[in-house]
Amino acid sequence: MAHIINLKTHSDKRGNLTVIEKEIPFKINRIFYIYGVDDSVRGGHRHKTTIQAAICIHGSCIVSSNNSNKIVEDFVLDHPNKCLILQPEDYHTMHHFSSDAVLLVLASTCFDPTDYIYEDYK
Repeated sequence: MAHIINLKTHSDKRGNLTVIEKEIPFKINRIFYIYGVDDSVRGGHRHKTTIQAAICIHGSCIVSSNNSNKIVEDFVLDHPNKCLILQPEDYHTMHHFSSDAVLLVLASTCFDPTDYIYEDYK
């Protein structure tokens, strides 16, 4: 089930430093980021094995997730210390990107087109 974890952030008069060390519950094998998104909806899939961690490091967006329980949950990613963990069974879409949004995604696997399931739960 998708859930938010808060990343450890150190703040002082010089600014903020957010650290990702042991919080991510998988070995990171791929990193990608999404930016410059218009009013399109991104994602629209789930995975067979890939776990993902999504962090909107600038701006904001909404990630909607459904893990077959027929309830869609919306997660607002609007701060760089919020990290959304998506399990393989979490069908997810990403939308309502602010014009300055940069969504960083850490993935447990390298890209494999056969790992994607595009059908939402009925």
